[in-house]
Formats: sequence, structure tokens, C-alpha cells
Amino acid sequence: MNNMRVLAEGLGMGESARWHGGRFWYADWLQGHIHAMDPAGLDHQSIPVPSFPITFDWLPDGQLLIVSGSECKLLRLSPAGTLEDVADLGQHSGSPWNEVATAGANAYVNCIGFTFPGPAAVAGTIALVTPDGASRVVADGLAFPNGMVVTGDGGTLVVAESHAGHLTAFDIHDDGSLTNRRVWAAVPGSAPDGICWGEGGIWYADVGQRHCVLVAEGGHVVRTVAFEQACFSCAVGGDDANTLYALVADWPGVMDQSLPASGRVVAVQLTAK
Repeated sequence: MNNMRVLAEGLGMGESARWHGGRFWYADWLQGHIHAMDPAGLDHQSIPVPSFPITFDWLPDGQLLIVSGSECKLLRLSPAGTLEDVADLGQHSGSPWNEVATAGANAYVNCIGFTFPGPAAVAGTIALVTPDGASRVVADGLAFPNGMVVTGDGGTLVVAESHAGHLTAFDIHDDGSLTNRRVWAAVPGSAPDGICWGEGGIWYADVGQRHCVLVAEGGHVVRTVAFEQACFSCAVGGDDANTLYALVADWPGVMDQSLPASGRVVAVQLTAK
């Protein structure tokens, strides 16, 4: 496709795609770093996080929160560049903690509820972490919770349930609790992974199908972008919010570190200029 550019190659396994502060951010789970690059693909920042998996999001004051999945911890990047403990999530589950999304001063972190790749269980949870570092489980019984996003008004959280084939929504209350669980969009035959907001709906990445899909609330498929490799996460960004950044790699070969690193950052121009 002539609207598709490879911005970076040689990644171990790219995940947690984000657009923030005029840069594209992602985590390389196998190489243990968070990276920030400009729209041209120039790497501006690299933060070492010795963990697997790694995900992150920002608080309104600009603080960067990082999930150290295997350590079952939520961390904060200090002004000095060190990682400080925010919350011990191991008290709720010793399984890997996966994705984080902030809502105001609070953070939501999900746990898949089993050790990937299996045996799988419908035992995923979402924990709320408040500014004082306290945490509690606010949702459970999820089928491999993956990417999460919060609406701009802070009133709704949507999580991709990879093993259920749908995006699930919750109402967010003032105390951080989640209620009114419902299917935001059913995506049968798909295993939605990383997600992000897009014009008219939510983009989700699908490893097995090797594509990203923009789906509207209710399940209508608005657009599909296919890739040559498996797609793990995506983010819409660029100065005009007209670029879909996708993290792709060979699957399942990406997990074999004896093979050449196959991960890439691919940028897709969404509409003609």
C-alpha cells in the first residue's frame, strides 16, 4: 500500500501503542524498553523497564505510570528518571498484569488471570489504583482483558476481551467503581488486542488476522487495514490525527529469541491529503 510506511525495524515485540505530546510511544516487551519517536521515526527517548509485559499511560499532571507485569507492580517514572513503586498489585493476583488506562488521577490496570499461553481461564480482573496508592478489584470474570481506553469525558472504560471476541464497556463512577458491564461491540472471529480511539469508533489490533479494524459502538465495521505481519497494538496520531501507527511482528516466531527480531512500527495514512 502506498499510504503505508515502515518507521522502525528490529523491534523485539512492540506493544502498548500510544500517541502523546506529539510523539508515538510504544513498549518493546522483549528488549525491555519504552520508546518515544517523532512522526518521521526518529527515536527521542528510551526508558529501560526490566519486565514482561510492559504498558504505560499518563496522569493529567504528566506523570508516566508504568505496569511492570511480571513483578505485579504499578510504577512511576520520577523526574530523575528512576522507577518508583506506586502500587503492589500482587495482593490481588500473581498472574501477569497487562494493560493500564488512566481516568483523571486514577489508574485502571487489568490482569489476564492466567499465565500465557495457557491453560486459559476466564479469570481476568481490573484493579483501580487511586492517587494514594491504594488498590482494589473493580471488575472480574473477564476473558483475557487486553487493551483499554477511557472516553474523553472520563465516564466510560472500554476493555478488549481477547478470548471473548468483543469490546466490553463499564460506567465509571466518582469513586472509581465500575458498573453497567455491557458489550460495546461484538467482533466475532477476532481476538482484539491493543485498542485506541478513532474517528467513528475504536481501532483494535488482531494478531491472528494480521489487521487493525475500526469498529463502531454496536459492532459495525467501519474500516480494516491489513498488514503482512501480526498486529499487536495501534494508536491514531500525527499532527492532524490522520496516521494509524501499528506495531507488527511475525507470530508466533516473535517469541523465539533465537530468530532475527521481526518487530516493526508501521505508519498508515488514513485519508488522502
